[in-house]
Amino acid sequence: MRTPPGLRVSVGVLFATLLLTPPANAETPVTVGGERLSAQGVVVASGAPKLPATVAASWLVADLDSGEVLGAKDPHGRYAPASTLKVLTAATLIPKLDPRRQVEPSFDDVNVDGSKVGLVQHIRYPIGQLFTAMLVASGNDAANTLASANGGVAKTVAEMNAEAERLQAFDTHAVNASGLDGAGQLSSAYDLALLGRAGMALPAFRDYVKTKRAQIRGPGGRAIAISSHDRLLWNYDGAIGIKNGYTSKAKATFVGAATRGGHTLMVTLMRTAPRYWPEAAALLDWGFAAKAAGVDPIGALVDPLPTAEEKAALEARPAPAALDAKAARLNPVDTDGLPVLPTGIVAAGLALIAVSLLRGRRRNRGKLKLPPI
Repeated sequence: MRTPPGLRVSVGVLFATLLLTPPANAETPVTVGGERLSAQGVVVASGAPKLPATVAASWLVADLDSGEVLGAKDPHGRYAPASTLKVLTAATLIPKLDPRRQVEPSFDDVNVDGSKVGLVQHIRYPIGQLFTAMLVASGNDAANTLASANGGVAKTVAEMNAEAERLQAFDTHAVNASGLDGAGQLSSAYDLALLGRAGMALPAFRDYVKTKRAQIRGPGGRAIAISSHDRLLWNYDGAIGIKNGYTSKAKATFVGAATRGGHTLMVTLMRTAPRYWPEAAALLDWGFAAKAAGVDPIGALVDPLPTAEEKAALEARPAPAALDAKAARLNPVDTDGLPVLPTGIVAAGLALIAVSLLRGRRRNRGKLKLPPI
């Protein structure tokens, strides 16, 4: 049946109207990962196993592969991350720096505050060795030398924050590459899980964080032995890394992962006791029990946004021949005489929606402020 002439509407105009009309619920916040993760207290699904006692101000347990969040406490609460921030440093720089490249640390690099592995000026170190020193022994000197190799700390921090945005880790803000306490340097248990998951997607990162013992170059041709600061890696069956941290302001922080029974789980802790690993182990045990019991997730770790290269590749991809032929026609119509919506308008509309969502995000406590529909 043909549409009466008086009721015919341009599909393109209708689509544009839908895109540009503000939503009535413009002020409604949407929590990244699911609304249940907006809780400040403990949240688990009904029927979940009994939780172990914890002292962390914030924690989260998630399935590393599926991204399902199994349980959490104040997951979007923002706290100082200490050296767990080095996970973001590594996730940002591993794809950019050649591990075989040799670099020489500066005076400022080797004299940084906090934990150091003993890098020496005028000795050249392979980039891969510096990543090992940073992730295994938490060397702040290694973190700063990697930042220098990338063009400087300021440039690296800007790229780290851009990567956090791409990962949708909106609770996270870096001010240095090492995780030393700094004004405004914050993250959350949820974001640490996003950062850890992004790191574990990189084969080199997986190799670094599962390393228990290694060596770096020392003065006079000597080798300096280093060992992992991740106590869970030494003490928990199935542990595969990732990174601990501690400062006087942050207290102990941790992001770790383990594989058992075909599942790989991740646990994150913020502002907990210095002897963090028994707490992490107990939460992992709980998580594996919850998986075995088929407990429903309470949220999800969101996927990263496309990289610039991925977006460019998508834009450059040619349209199928059938669509090309259809798009080449002038003012194509369907059997009812209505204009056919060109593929380009659909793509542009979807792009507008994506941009609007990103611009409307709310950084406070991991919430996104949706744009008006």
